[in-house]
Amino acid sequence: MQKILIALALAAAAGTALAQATPAGLWRTIDDETKQEKSLVRIADEGGTLTGRIEKLTDPAKAESKCEKCEGAKKDQPIVGMTIIEGVKKNPDEPYWDGGTILDPNNGKSYKVRLTPKDEGKILEVRGFIGPFYRNQTWLRVQ
Repeated sequence: MQKILIALALAAAAGTALAQATPAGLWRTIDDETKQEKSLVRIADEGGTLTGRIEKLTDPAKAESKCEKCEGAKKDQPIVGMTIIEGVKKNPDEPYWDGGTILDPNNGKSYKVRLTPKDEGKILEVRGFIGPFYRNQTWLRVQ
């Protein structure tokens, strides 16, 4: 009986650890140039597909900013509340999620994206790329 209880406890702990090693959650983004907190982005799992929405811009002077350089439906829309990550799914053969896009509201451009949880899900490596060119950012888990 003790062995069964121990096995169940270990299985539950492993499930919790794996659940935290996903990109789903609230993330603090860090500016590439200043290394300061830039925004809070919530990544949600909607039936196996991840989407990410900006919940807050850290700089109060930019809280009402609009995506002036965006095209289409996002043109001149508020950045807070905007979906910037779309269509991302778990890559079954790799430790990352990819296949979707990420929007940079500063320049209005969309990039292919790869999300890789690191450090037991406490850090998220966000890679935006076009062809062989890419840029990595490190996001920090808030929750």
